[in-house]
Amino acid sequence: MTTQTFDYVIIGAGAAGCVLANRLSADPSVNVLLLEAGGADSSMLVKIPAGFGKVMGTAVNWIFDTAPQKHLHDRTMFLPQGKVLGGSTSINAMLYVRGNRDDYDGWRDKGNVGWGYDDVLPYFTVHERNERIADGFHGTTGELNVADQVQTNPLSKAFVRASQQAGIPYTSDPNGAEQTGVFYHQVTQRGAKRESASTAFLRPVAQRRNLTILTGAEVTRIVVEDGVATGATYTHGRETTTVRARREVIVSAGAINSPRLLLLSGIGPADELREAGIEPVHDLPGVGKNLHDQLEVYITVESQQPISYTGEDRALRMLGHGIQYTLYKTGPATATVTEAGAFVRSDPALAQPDIQLHMLPVIVKWKDGARTAEKVTGHGFTILACAIRPRSRGEVRVTSADPSVPPIVDPNYMADEEDWKTSVAGLRIIRDILSQPAFAPYVKSETMPGSDVTTDADLRAYITEWGKTDYHPVGSCRMGVDDLAVVDPELRVRGLKNLRVIDSSIMPDIISGNTQAPAMMIGEKGAALILGTKAPVAR
Repeated sequence: MTTQTFDYVIIGAGAAGCVLANRLSADPSVNVLLLEAGGADSSMLVKIPAGFGKVMGTAVNWIFDTAPQKHLHDRTMFLPQGKVLGGSTSINAMLYVRGNRDDYDGWRDKGNVGWGYDDVLPYFTVHERNERIADGFHGTTGELNVADQVQTNPLSKAFVRASQQAGIPYTSDPNGAEQTGVFYHQVTQRGAKRESASTAFLRPVAQRRNLTILTGAEVTRIVVEDGVATGATYTHGRETTTVRARREVIVSAGAINSPRLLLLSGIGPADELREAGIEPVHDLPGVGKNLHDQLEVYITVESQQPISYTGEDRALRMLGHGIQYTLYKTGPATATVTEAGAFVRSDPALAQPDIQLHMLPVIVKWKDGARTAEKVTGHGFTILACAIRPRSRGEVRVTSADPSVPPIVDPNYMADEEDWKTSVAGLRIIRDILSQPAFAPYVKSETMPGSDVTTDADLRAYITEWGKTDYHPVGSCRMGVDDLAVVDPELRVRGLKNLRVIDSSIMPDIISGNTQAPAMMIGEKGAALILGTKAPVAR
């Protein structure tokens, strides 16, 4: 195949990559190539909101497993990442959550000029089309549709009521002036269908003559010549191709694959690269370090009333729900399952919430973040508590120059004592909510961990066996101004020219919540940085 040349080569069509492809190709004078290892987002299980639970262990997923977690009885965790147009935004629960002001001001205060809350807010709002909220915190004319959910289970309503009875205030918008409180989630949906980065940003511009989208293209190496990134090598079917970039190579492959690709390309800690049989091209010690993820714990409850979603995924019921969804765009098929949530503090003295609660009107048992949750009979519900600002840090490493060898992914969950304290506090907050009058008509018994598990030691033992990922790995190509930073505040890889990393891997610290909306914001701001503008790129 003849080597082709483009102005920009973007690696990864996920949350940030799709935004970048849209914004950079808006200039008809440049040519943009978007390379995606996965396929098209055409499956109905991707399009229908409730279908995401059926694709966790399929071809639209990279199916990564963590290294044995030494603080959790050496359990390995299933840590999925989207391998499809839209990336993880095509297989997630669609919750639209941004984090809070202190998260981004914390990035800025570490030397990342231009990344404070007031700086990044315009990059959220410029591409948002919020169906309900129109104020200074939200946009209403952008490409990304943000909507209230179509239906709400009575158990979710009881959770919102019980949380208020437990002293948690109600907030109509956790993405607005005040994050703290209980609320009904807004989601990235349009007309009761999933709204991913692909449907919002890529599909409307896919026919641009200067934008080439290539699926099934797995990049194995970034080409660096004399300190300059000049292109990338990828496999497509049985062919291996090297493509050249006139202006920049942009890595947007996510918190696992972005550092993995840099390492395979010889960009990273030189000694570790040599141990893996890779000749160092650029010694950059921070590549793959600072990986962190949110761990969540949960309590399951047997319900007195048969009103949960348990069993709704059985064949005959699914057929009926499919018909209802097709005809009316209503019913359980529209559900993200997580309909309500809350942001709370484990200690009232904290400036911002450190725990996120998720209410699921279905009993779910996860073991090691399993590819598919264990089947449970009987009606009930699950409330999860996620320590949203973990202190524990891990790494992504490669052990071979062979791109087919999976990387070592070690979030190092619960390495910091504060993470244990926060998780135990989360379980106690859940129990306080369950004890409130609003839940009295519904709670029959606590099934996990069980009412006899009460002491801190007992709860820690339960967490050790059942704590699970919240599927939000970040930070492995950290942005900063110190020697361990991988990219600078302009998202340029330090010490190399014409190479940037633009995705959730650049987060110095994870934001307080889900990561899809911030990853899209990073793509939006990254495009502006590339184009040299001080404001979001005009659509």
